Amino acid sequence: MGSPPGRGRSSRAYAFRAALPCLLLAVLESAPAAAQSLTPDLFNPNRGGFAAPDTLPTRRTAGVPRAPSDAIPTPPDPNADPRKSRETPAASRIGQVPTYGLPAANGASSSGYDSLNRKRQQPKLHPGQPKPKRAAGPGSPVPAAAPDTSLGPPRIAPPPSETANKTPIPRAMAGTVPGQPLRRRLRLDDDPFGAVGDYAGSFLIKGGLELSAGYDTNPARLQKPIGSPVYVVAPDLLVMSDWERHALVADLRGSFSGYGNQMPATIDGFASPSPVDIDRPDFTGHVDGRFDVNRDLKLTSQFRLRLATDNPGSPNVQAGLQKYPIYASYGGTFGFDQTFNRFQVAAGATVDRTAYTNSKLTDGSTFSNDDRDFNQYGGVGRFSYELKPGLKPFVEIQGDSRVHDQAADRNGYFRDSSGGYGKVGSSFEFSRILTGEVSVGYSARNYVDPRLSQLAGFLTSGSLIWNASGLTTVKFFTDTQIAETTIPGSSGVLVRTYAAEVDHDFRRWLTAVGKFTYGTYDYQGQNRNDKTYSLEGNLIYKLNRNLWIKGTFRHDILDSNQPGSSSQGTVVMLGVRMQN
Repeated sequence: MGSPPGRGRSSRAYAFRAALPCLLLAVLESAPAAAQSLTPDLFNPNRGGFAAPDTLPTRRTAGVPRAPSDAIPTPPDPNADPRKSRETPAASRIGQVPTYGLPAANGASSSGYDSLNRKRQQPKLHPGQPKPKRAAGPGSPVPAAAPDTSLGPPRIAPPPSETANKTPIPRAMAGTVPGQPLRRRLRLDDDPFGAVGDYAGSFLIKGGLELSAGYDTNPARLQKPIGSPVYVVAPDLLVMSDWERHALVADLRGSFSGYGNQMPATIDGFASPSPVDIDRPDFTGHVDGRFDVNRDLKLTSQFRLRLATDNPGSPNVQAGLQKYPIYASYGGTFGFDQTFNRFQVAAGATVDRTAYTNSKLTDGSTFSNDDRDFNQYGGVGRFSYELKPGLKPFVEIQGDSRVHDQAADRNGYFRDSSGGYGKVGSSFEFSRILTGEVSVGYSARNYVDPRLSQLAGFLTSGSLIWNASGLTTVKFFTDTQIAETTIPGSSGVLVRTYAAEVDHDFRRWLTAVGKFTYGTYDYQGQNRNDKTYSLEGNLIYKLNRNLWIKGTFRHDILDSNQPGSSSQGTVVMLGVRMQN
């Protein structure tokens, strides 16, 4: 059976097509035919292995380095420096996927932050090899300085100021003993030379005694100065409770000033305005108590005592005295302190008494001062609101009534009176740099005797502490009071005091204190005005917590508009303070 006509013609066409190229090659080839030799290139499985690389049409030009292989390019290394890839010829990047920027976690290696959270490769150490020390960073201790052997004998660099002049702490107190439980870090002592005190039960007791001696050029504050050696004995006692609730604090401070010389009994044929014996005591003490009913309600109380004499040069001092009469002013305040969220109310009742001893005259007789004795009853209230932490404005109102033991004084004036004051201000605390309280107001007092005019005036009150630096502290103080007087026709004395003090520590054990005080005494009804100026400087050398050495220089000026009443005086003293 033969093939179909169509399939036969197709087979003859294929044979013709295959024979035609063979004939053309035979005609064109003039060289004799030779057998192909067997070479290793014939067994090379790579692309282009059957031909010599130099004869490839895609061979590299001269000057271009040959790649290790012309196969599929090697992908880029993610840890390689991208700057080096820019230097690679363009031909080496043919067929590669371009990459831009820095790959993730580039350069993290075994240190630094790794965003891929890869496990860090720890260095392998030989057996017994010490572990490498961690690099110094913030908070690392300063390494010890190596001895300097460049010039002369070895010299060790001084330690840094953070560790200079500090007593080493025992390991048991520092908590560095192996196996010792952790202990609370010791609090930094703000006053390394302050009194430590002793505990008696739950009370902390601190006491001190200051002894000083020197010379005063005008102790009686006379117009014609008469000097005298002076010594001062000044004890003090501070008792504080250490309770979780409630509080009790006693602050007692006193002094006695003794003079080696006595003042003359007469001056220019008249009785001296100064006593012959000018020794003077001075004591100020108060005991404050607080009972915590609950978190917002507290009951408060205070007992106070003031023991002193009239100031030298005061017109209240009688002429012809043998010594200063002593007065005692004592009393108490009983009140409460209630807090309503940010609003606070504090109020209390006050009871005080002032009593004078009899005056002893130079002729041996005595003179009664009962007309100067009086009782004072009053009350005080304070309303404050905390606008924000450290700022609390307030309004304070006070009223009282004074009743004398004798209706009329030695000059026939009825000095019973009633009065008070009102003031507004604010207490503040700005980041412990500036703390205190400032207020202004107005005070008035009316007397029973119609011959005595109303005693009134503008008042200021405040206390500021400015920590200018770690070694310098500036203090400001101002106060206004209404005092009694025995001058005929005068209602009383409006006393204003302004003081500024600067404390500077040259070293923690060497402190300088400078103080300036200005005061005015306005005797209303008599047109008498006295002004006082006081400039004082102290240098304190602190040997240790228990013993200080103190030097004092003070110059006082009394300027009065009354003839013969002005005076000046200078005091120089050196003393020692013992405390515990």
